[in-house]
Amino acid sequence: MGLEDKNISFRIYIVAFTIFVMAVLISVKLANIQWVDGDYYRKLALERTVKNFTIPANRGNVYSADGSLLATSIPHYTIRFDALAPKKEDFNKNLEGLCDSLSVMFGKPKEDYYKMFRRAVTNKNRYMQVAKGLSYSEMMRIKTFPLFKMGAYKGGIITEQKIVRQHPIGKIAERTVGYERVDFDGQMLYVGIEGAYADYLKGKDGRHMMQKIAKGQWRPISDINEVEPVDGLDVVSSIDVYIQDIAHHALLKQLEYYEADHGCVVVMETKTGYVKAISNLGRAADSTYYETINYAVGESQEPGSTFKLAGLVALLEDGRVDTSNVYDSHGGDITIHGRHVRDSHKGGYGKVSLARGFELSSNTVLVQAVYETFKDDPKQFVKRLNGFGLNKRLGVSLKGEGKPWIPQPEDKSWSRVSLPWMGFGYGLKLTPLQTLAFYNGIANNGEMVRPLFVQEIKAWDKSVKKFDKEVINPKLCSQETIDKVKAVMENVVKRGTGSKLYSPNFSMAGKTGTAQVNYGKGGKTNGSMYYSSSFVGYFPADEPQYSCIVVIHKPHVAKGYFGADVSGPVFRRIAQKIFTDVPSTNKVKQLDKDIKKQEQLYASYYDKQNKAKKGVPNTVGMPGMDAVALLGNMGFKVEVIGVGKVKKQSLTPGGAFSKNQKIILKLS
Repeated sequence: MGLEDKNISFRIYIVAFTIFVMAVLISVKLANIQWVDGDYYRKLALERTVKNFTIPANRGNVYSADGSLLATSIPHYTIRFDALAPKKEDFNKNLEGLCDSLSVMFGKPKEDYYKMFRRAVTNKNRYMQVAKGLSYSEMMRIKTFPLFKMGAYKGGIITEQKIVRQHPIGKIAERTVGYERVDFDGQMLYVGIEGAYADYLKGKDGRHMMQKIAKGQWRPISDINEVEPVDGLDVVSSIDVYIQDIAHHALLKQLEYYEADHGCVVVMETKTGYVKAISNLGRAADSTYYETINYAVGESQEPGSTFKLAGLVALLEDGRVDTSNVYDSHGGDITIHGRHVRDSHKGGYGKVSLARGFELSSNTVLVQAVYETFKDDPKQFVKRLNGFGLNKRLGVSLKGEGKPWIPQPEDKSWSRVSLPWMGFGYGLKLTPLQTLAFYNGIANNGEMVRPLFVQEIKAWDKSVKKFDKEVINPKLCSQETIDKVKAVMENVVKRGTGSKLYSPNFSMAGKTGTAQVNYGKGGKTNGSMYYSSSFVGYFPADEPQYSCIVVIHKPHVAKGYFGADVSGPVFRRIAQKIFTDVPSTNKVKQLDKDIKKQEQLYASYYDKQNKAKKGVPNTVGMPGMDAVALLGNMGFKVEVIGVGKVKKQSLTPGGAFSKNQKIILKLS
């Protein structure tokens, strides 16, 4: 018995000692947490319950030269439901009315909503999605529904906002206006004007301290932001919506008829270099066309016959030949160093002047003129081309400009046929925009200007920076040469390869081009040979206001492939519409079926009822820049006080208004 008592006592001592040791360890640990690691754990607790959130700045808008909205940011909302927030009696009382309202708004059976909400309550779901992709007016409407109108804490409604970039005119000029995309590293990138002028558009983000109240839910600690967001600036592009619409649809029509692979068109103001229209369309797998690559800016290729103008200018400037010099086309086939140069017209053109050879786009005539004049000193010819600036990028603001390539006699790649091949536009590379800039320089009496895509940076109605004409080359050549080549290019349309485009109602001047791509032995290099059809020039011919280039790749050969037939009609249509048609509206037609959804863009800013009544929209809660864009589009004169979102407006929502009526917005 005594032995058993001793064993029991021993066990008690062991247990007591163990408890004592554990107590000591716990005390040490608590002391360590409290005094040694206290700051760390207090900081960790604070980070998990209090967080500094970023307040995204409102990105600036992109406008056309005539004030039309090309790109803007609008809020899209997601509505969720916290099933634990409302009281049981409130939920049961308002559920049927809530389901009826949602059914009417979204067209789904109310029974589906009834089951969805009941399931959320049963599962104690605190984050059930009710609807997403809502406009501001739709979100505000849902907030008035039964149960939800009781607010977040009593009604369980959770509202989430996401800013989405929209293009009100649809897919037209989308690649040039720009958009955002994610690169291989997951980084957000902007292309086009959006990317080139991102530093102006993006603004500065703000900061706001928020406290965690439930899983995934945070609320502001105070009404004052630690750092107020600063809205981005607006960019006024050079694009003219009316001309853009004409150019886009003229190009699209030709691409569809000729079943071409891709094409581009650029219209530029002659004296300033402002790009008034640019369209780049590629063919998709379903045979529809869409903007994906900026071919006009980035695609560097052999231009073919459109390069003959540079050769002609170099010849005339050299002074050893004139447009009246006569050349024998030799039946349309000549041989230089064992390589054939052939005319597109079988049998050639007989003996013709250099000017007539240019009008007929005779390869044999232009190659003979270049080769015979410069074969003993090819550096002189190349020096002329370099002097025009054709060996350098234009330095446009948009990223991705293709690199031109003019072969130099000192290059290892230079061969005996390099010079003659340059005479008809092969063995060198230029982008369509680089070719256009040269032609525009001739139209502008020798002054070569840089193509510009943006005219001005603005903060509301205040000008921040203007982009005026930028001269690349003040004088490409003598005025005598300019006058001669202008006359020849006008005759191209009147009696040359572009005669099908001639109209007595408006004058045009330019050059056709039909280039073989992927040519070589056996007709292949990197793929099957195909044609690139082009036309470049300016209008009116006597006093040029606009220059234009059209390039269409891989037209269906059975339907045609010559530049005058494929690309010429696009050029003619643009000139005709600008100078003979009077536009009644600047509204742009929507191209694709999916673009029809964007017709609701402006409706997303204000209530449909107000729109029907033509009343003053309710802009309270909207980002200030978006409210100004909306009201300005409706004809208001807007005065803004403060920055951020609209807190108060001077005119009552829904009330009548008149054009140019003043409205004051107070922003938070």
